[in-house]
Amino acid sequence: MKIPSNFRIIRVPCTGKVDIIHILRAFEKGADGVYVVGCMEGDCHYNEGNFRARKRVEQAAGILDKVGVGGERVQMFNLSSGEGPLFAQYSIEMDTKIKTLGPSPIRVAKQNKKNAA
Repeated sequence: MKIPSNFRIIRVPCTGKVDIIHILRAFEKGADGVYVVGCMEGDCHYNEGNFRARKRVEQAAGILDKVGVGGERVQMFNLSSGEGPLFAQYSIEMDTKIKTLGPSPIRVAKQNKKNAA
């Protein structure tokens, strides 16, 4: 399976390094959705990095809900390194979900502002 061509993968040493600001910045830069993929819970090489990441993803989802973007646009998955086909499957599912939701309201607002100028 291949991942959708509109995906951009950003590698980090541990999902624990992903901060809320990184997720929100992705939306600011034009992303319609973000998903974080970390190692299996309890199997983190950096002890609890994936637990911190899940909490941050949930916090980002709450912020996105509050500002009207929609928290369902951000999600976290846990996979082992040998589950490439499952990674591709989740990519396709996330892509389908985001296409159903349509473009991010942030991106739409930026395009409208640009067109009005």
